[in-house]
Amino acid sequence: MKILLISDSVVEHIYSSSISERMKDIDFVISCGDVPNYYLEFIVTMLNKPLFYVRGNHCTEGIYNESGLKSNLPEGCINIDQKVVEYKNVIIMGLEGSMRYSGGECQYTETQMSHKINRLKPKLYLNKLFKKRYIDILVTHAPPYKIHDQEDICHRGFKSFNNFIEKFNPKYLVHGHIHVYGTKNNWITEVNGTKIINAYGYKVIEI
Repeated sequence: MKILLISDSVVEHIYSSSISERMKDIDFVISCGDVPNYYLEFIVTMLNKPLFYVRGNHCTEGIYNESGLKSNLPEGCINIDQKVVEYKNVIIMGLEGSMRYSGGECQYTETQMSHKINRLKPKLYLNKLFKKRYIDILVTHAPPYKIHDQEDICHRGFKSFNNFIEKFNPKYLVHGHIHVYGTKNNWITEVNGTKIINAYGYKVIEI
């Protein structure tokens, strides 16, 4: 099964009419946030495959136009923030946003993020009981603490994600938020059997 991961940047290679042919074997798409709606809507239209997403710290839920407040969420895509969903026997969970640094939308304190995770634990325990595993892929915008993150408060990772990895052992944690460049960047790290992937730009993984 092939998954297209995107985050934080509009990539010409993806935002192209040829994507439907070049990536026709993609099973579904995951967005880790901070990409424009038109980009997500283009991808889901061209590939005609499910697109699961979380919002980043630069996303807003509403925008104002001449008619008043309008939803600023991408059409045809599936918001998985604080949800556990299953597609083709792959269990996916989402947690939006970054560390709280300015009080804006989609920013959370460590305690708030822990509460978001705690509200999903009953569903995870049921998965373990009936499906013999908690989760396959955790989708976040921010990275875990001290893994792919940076020192400033905006780009600091969440310790609650580290705790989640230790407790629930997802096969993958896919995040964005941290911009990396060049061919030798550190975009994948394995911790306790969990592959932590920085999806900045785009990545294609096979599971």
